Amino acid sequence: MAINPRAIKTTGYLIEATDLTVGFDDVTVLEDLSIQLRRGEILGFVGPSGAGKSVLTRALVGLLPRRAGHIKFFGRDIDRIGTADRRKIERRWGILFQHGALFSSLTVKENIQVPMREHMDITQELMDELAELTLSLVGLPGDAGPKLPAQLSGGMIKRVALARALALNPDILFLDEPTSGLDPVGAAAFDDLIIKLKETLGLSVFMVTHDLDSLYRACTRIAVLGDKKVMVEGDLNTILQFDHPWVRAYFHGIRARGISNKAPSALAEVQGQDPRV
Repeated sequence: MAINPRAIKTTGYLIEATDLTVGFDDVTVLEDLSIQLRRGEILGFVGPSGAGKSVLTRALVGLLPRRAGHIKFFGRDIDRIGTADRRKIERRWGILFQHGALFSSLTVKENIQVPMREHMDITQELMDELAELTLSLVGLPGDAGPKLPAQLSGGMIKRVALARALALNPDILFLDEPTSGLDPVGAAAFDDLIIKLKETLGLSVFMVTHDLDSLYRACTRIAVLGDKKVMVEGDLNTILQFDHPWVRAYFHGIRARGISNKAPSALAEVQGQDPRV
């Protein structure tokens, strides 16, 4: 029977990954890893460089094969449904890759319309209207539409890539290092945008990040990758109390800037920064 993911009344997990093992040739990157994404949360996924955070994201969305394990989206095992139903589920997530991954020969508007052309049977006029609406959602002016990626700042590239990820009105948003390469002001503004979109659109967000400020500012739950699996997950207080050398060095080190003294619930107010920084 065909499924409609939006009609599934899931009160628990939108994603359930169990006992995942992923590797390349004779190297195992992830082994027996389990992780869940709850409805309405921003899950921050953090760990040492090269530990496999981006590998996990790509495995979840089917861009990398798994050696073992199961993945459920909206309560359905992705390996036990037909191609048509799988494509319906795939339409319900959007992905922002680390460096934006915009098509350099396409304009901003055309980049945003790529998933529309792939998955929607609508007129060019309607696609143009939807692209302009999505640009406004991410805080960019309509005159950004005709520009090429080479004409954009780093912050604008991130926002255009985010607009493309939102083009099909997804339930789940995957973010791979979304503030990487941004200055502190631009990164804070991007975090605020994600928080606002989550509340406005009802998104559930899986965010891979190295940014301590993003973990504190935006995330409702944190999962720490280590030893090829999730070592600990929970709110910031839970992570701060976990006794592991890397966790101590990362969350209690010099760059933490006293984060351990901050209340996890004290999220900063939206600053209203210029989105074009």
